[in-house]
Amino acid sequence: MEGVNIPTHPEVPGEPTQTSTALLEKATAAIQGFGPVNKIHQHLCAFHFYAHDMTRQVEAHHFCGHQNEEFRQCLIYDGEGDNARLIGLEYVVSKDLFSTLPEEEKRLWHSHEYEVKSGLLFLPTVPGPVQRQDLENVCKTYGKVIHFWQVDRGDDLPLGIPQIMMAFTSDGQLNDNLAQDVEKRYNVSFAKERENRAYMEGPAGGIDPMANGGGQGLRTVLKEVDCNPATRSTARVFV
Repeated sequence: MEGVNIPTHPEVPGEPTQTSTALLEKATAAIQGFGPVNKIHQHLCAFHFYAHDMTRQVEAHHFCGHQNEEFRQCLIYDGEGDNARLIGLEYVVSKDLFSTLPEEEKRLWHSHEYEVKSGLLFLPTVPGPVQRQDLENVCKTYGKVIHFWQVDRGDDLPLGIPQIMMAFTSDGQLNDNLAQDVEKRYNVSFAKERENRAYMEGPAGGIDPMANGGGQGLRTVLKEVDCNPATRSTARVFV
């Protein structure tokens, strides 16, 4: 699949951070704790596409932490630098937890077997043997991804409604230009890693047929409905 990728790292509009703001940040950082963020223990690079349009593809940097052995959660940025933009999040669950989900809910989740075994999912700068210890487990999991910022369109700010994203499941789906750009910047070879990971296995019993959109595209839409206030007659207006 060929195409031209829109740069995903434009400058965010706004005035530069002032010295007073930076000093205030240092003061609060010295006083407060950041428990949830401090649980982040790994950085994974992967690729997502919009669930309704596979031609729209995004490089996604996941910063993840385990809640337990069967559940991890990740903040997703468009890069790994200090000025990277937070564009989404992903929840990752084991096969056992995935099996407890309602059937329709499963369509919103994607499998990880292909992107792990193909080499497309990797931990930047981490030696291959160390990566593979964790990726053996990731290969068996499912993920649910929501992006809030459509950086592939070149949006300067997070516009529109949140979008359900998916991961690739077979060869020929990922844009060659995008793949080659990442391989060059991180000095990795997806083909070589594919060989190294050939022994890995996906979920026992195979991938659930309801995952990955149930084999169909999914479009996230906004629908206007009655918000059903609890008591219309006692509505109050604050001025």
